[in-house]
Amino acid sequence: MKRLRISAISYLNTAPLMWDFENPQQGQPGPAANFDISYTLPSQCAGNLQQGLADIGIIPAAAYASIPGLGILPGVAIASLRAVRSILLVSKLPLEKIKTVALDTSSLTSVALTRVLFAKWWGGHRIFNACDPELETMLQQNDAALLIGDPALQVDRSRYLTLDLAEEWIRLTGKPFVFAFWAVRQAALKDADSSLELAATFQESRDHGLHRENVDRIAREWAPRLGLSESGVRSYLTQNIHYYLDGECLDGLRLFYRYGTEVGALPAAPELHFLEAAKPALL
Repeated sequence: MKRLRISAISYLNTAPLMWDFENPQQGQPGPAANFDISYTLPSQCAGNLQQGLADIGIIPAAAYASIPGLGILPGVAIASLRAVRSILLVSKLPLEKIKTVALDTSSLTSVALTRVLFAKWWGGHRIFNACDPELETMLQQNDAALLIGDPALQVDRSRYLTLDLAEEWIRLTGKPFVFAFWAVRQAALKDADSSLELAATFQESRDHGLHRENVDRIAREWAPRLGLSESGVRSYLTQNIHYYLDGECLDGLRLFYRYGTEVGALPAAPELHFLEAAKPALL
């Protein structure tokens, strides 16, 4: 029987989601025993699913519009109901004077969100350039830069004009923004252990990762890695990130797909297909 391969994101905001996989209870194998796990960037998670190199991935929401044959694990997301802090447009100039934007292509969703915001509200006709996520280099050749994930959390915002893109989306639409969610290649399920309760496994890992004592541990471990305070890491995980793919988030996700298609930032997205909570079979 085939072990399912998980492609996860090597960012702070994924740490609560992977809690049970990385921290099995003493004397128990934990869910990691049933999977092969690797870590990469959000955009590469999508690539791994598309190429058949992974069976489950925490994919950028934008990737769902371009990868056929996916099912969504219900209830779990990386989303935001307010400023997210880790998706920033960093600029040398006021917004209306920006002509060139460097795009950190680590996240397909944030790139599409940037294009949507410019096209629908900030004025189009900007030049977008794909760049590695090194802020000084990005801004040497461009007026502004999209920076995501841990590098965005480390930006000295007193030095630049910055816009939090989740905060802007929420202000302009009144909807939450969904950056990523767990998706499964449906074709991989036919060879998987039918007793695996995939939805419950990933939901429970999220729930355990958000227990206060576990968030405190994540903060202690990640703060020195990122050069942030423990309180800053803790507030990011508990206040800025929303880990639930609930009804409001689904409304925001569908609106993002609609706008992304309208402005040419995304192909038309298929209907959202979810896995059942009790077993790895599609509804």
